[in-house]
Amino acid sequence: MIPKEILKKVKRIEISTRGLVNEIFSGEYHSVFKGRGMSFAEVREYQYGDDIRSIDWNVTARTGTPFIKINEEERELTVMLVVDVSASGNFGTRDRMKAEVAVEICALLAFSAIKNNDKVGLIIFSDRIEQFVPPRKGRKHVLRVLRELLYHKPEGRGTDIAGALEYLSHVTKRRAVVFLVSDFLSPDYQKELSVAGRRHDVVAIRIGDDRETEIPRIGLVEFEDAETGEQLVVDTSSREFQKAFAELTEARESARESLFRKTKVDVVDVKAHEQYVEALMNFFKNRARRIRA
Repeated sequence: MIPKEILKKVKRIEISTRGLVNEIFSGEYHSVFKGRGMSFAEVREYQYGDDIRSIDWNVTARTGTPFIKINEEERELTVMLVVDVSASGNFGTRDRMKAEVAVEICALLAFSAIKNNDKVGLIIFSDRIEQFVPPRKGRKHVLRVLRELLYHKPEGRGTDIAGALEYLSHVTKRRAVVFLVSDFLSPDYQKELSVAGRRHDVVAIRIGDDRETEIPRIGLVEFEDAETGEQLVVDTSSREFQKAFAELTEARESARESLFRKTKVDVVDVKAHEQYVEALMNFFKNRARRIRA
């Protein structure tokens, strides 16, 4: 039995995202994401000027006359939400935790998808696969996806993006639009991301917090790694600490940016304390420009 407070949250999120989907995201979403490819429609006799690579050799052999395959673009998409629920998501230094923002973004994307008659599926992961919801259409299904995200209690604390992407390849055989929602604080996953990027249209939605890249000078502070439980006391006022932290942050960010460039995966950067709508809209607009170019 799902608690009433979870059901209330689902309803509140649905109401808050409905206006955005209707007024803003429906058109942007539809224009940016094409169908998952070309599907077979029919065959017809070869005509002068046709691409010989389209010849259907089986039909040609049976009839003795050259025939070609006619394909058409498939408008229906499968949208997979691959969502990180590791312990580091339970971090936020202002109004909201990263995990809360992740759910809201998933809701917006899911409702945009069903408005365009697309299927929506869900993979919840930490350092293991926590749950899989096969893709389906309809409002009731999306509400189920949101309930699973809000009600799910993770068994793992760490993050294994490589494992999540490997699992995706097993359960999603046809091309899909994949939104990988995470803070991307995970061991190496370049190989798996590269493979997923070739098979699917992958968009990385990276959710962060300012305090992960900048720590104020407030003296001695005890830090704890949410995923490993490791604790460390540091003097945040120390020049040496501030310098080392800045260098570590820069190196980590540079490595991630390089990884996304190499794998040719689009990235949307979202801060937990900021409005994510602008970041998503900028992504849609920039991608639409690339498609038209």
